[in-house]
Amino acid sequence: MGPIDREPAPHTVRARVADAFRLEYARVVASVLRIVRDIDAAEEVVQEAFAQALDRWPADGIPDRPGAWILTTARRRALDRLRRARRADARADALVYETELAAMNDGPDVSEREDIPDDRLRLIFTCCHPALPADSRVALTLRLVGGLTTTEIARAFLVSEPTIAQRLVRAKRTIRDRALPYEVPEGEELEARLPAALAVLYLIFNEGYAAHTGEALVRHDLCEEAIRLGGMLVELMPQEPEVRGLLALMELQASRGTARTDAQGNLALLADQDRGHWDHARIARGLALLERADSLAGAGPYQLQAAIAACHARADSWEATDWARIVDLYIALAEVAPSPVVELNRAVAIGLARGPLAGLAALDAIDASALREYHLLPAARADFLRRLGRRAEAASEYRRALGLADNAREQAFYERRLAACDDGVADRER
Repeated sequence: MGPIDREPAPHTVRARVADAFRLEYARVVASVLRIVRDIDAAEEVVQEAFAQALDRWPADGIPDRPGAWILTTARRRALDRLRRARRADARADALVYETELAAMNDGPDVSEREDIPDDRLRLIFTCCHPALPADSRVALTLRLVGGLTTTEIARAFLVSEPTIAQRLVRAKRTIRDRALPYEVPEGEELEARLPAALAVLYLIFNEGYAAHTGEALVRHDLCEEAIRLGGMLVELMPQEPEVRGLLALMELQASRGTARTDAQGNLALLADQDRGHWDHARIARGLALLERADSLAGAGPYQLQAAIAACHARADSWEATDWARIVDLYIALAEVAPSPVVELNRAVAIGLARGPLAGLAALDAIDASALREYHLLPAARADFLRRLGRRAEAASEYRRALGLADNAREQAFYERRLAACDDGVADRER
């Protein structure tokens, strides 16, 4: 693993370490966890490995395979920790790793090991153990598998950061104290853990598809990771329709990923996207998965959401979209998986199918208390008000959306819409 850049600039090192963290964190944690068998210890070791990269790479150069360097370093540090604790003799699998790593300096790149994806799958199902509260399962897996920060997880859940931090602490403590097995379950136990695992994958995907924070609107690495793990679950449970439904949903949504921004990286709404830039191979895969899922059993929440995405994928244009069908699908979705966000999306679909006044009425019927920190609620109201020519009211809602959004690209979009509304009001007052 020879370096590609001798004595790189500090900012270059920091950027490459940040990239490696985003791309490799889950893989390294899952691999180290097999050695130390403790989540906190695994995370500490991995953090130490990334800190060592920040210390070593400025002088030694950036390795040509940063992820492999981090993985090797983390495993070595994990084994050192076991030796110091004199517990290596009780860890047969750790001794195997120790033997393998003894000749690592001139050995093969550990990033090529085929057991690493299985490690991550084991990690998902460990985090989704029924002994953990449902919200803790999702939060912990987002942290360990998705590599999301506490802030990002809090945004995904629409709850406070201290709440998420407490969930993570409790979940780790329960896994440690009850010695929950680090394995992929079988039979009925596998089915019992599946809903939490699917929820985890979809939240990871959503954080990638519409990043809550930062400069990038789409984090393609998270989308790809969720889709890859979804594919692994389909292989594991080929007869489970909701697994196929989720993978279909992610493929169909990801097909629009590159079209969600323009050449300058600005947000492009679905109505404005160039459908020629959609990934039609992904669309074909998603539609095929959905067809197979529909033939297996009645529609669950992921199948219904995939069917909604399929309506967009099949439409040649925004105007040709079957909004009446989408409204019906959201009604069905609200019956099997009710939530304020589903009601919000249903209201938006109603407005697009029946007109902005109907959309505003549907939005007003929602219990907004659970969405008071959710920027898409005022954004939806603003759009319908703008369509009705009520620009002053629309501007007020865009200001609310701007104040709630954290993603820089979304903020810029709301600023543009707000400026247009303010200009329209000023023109009328002249």
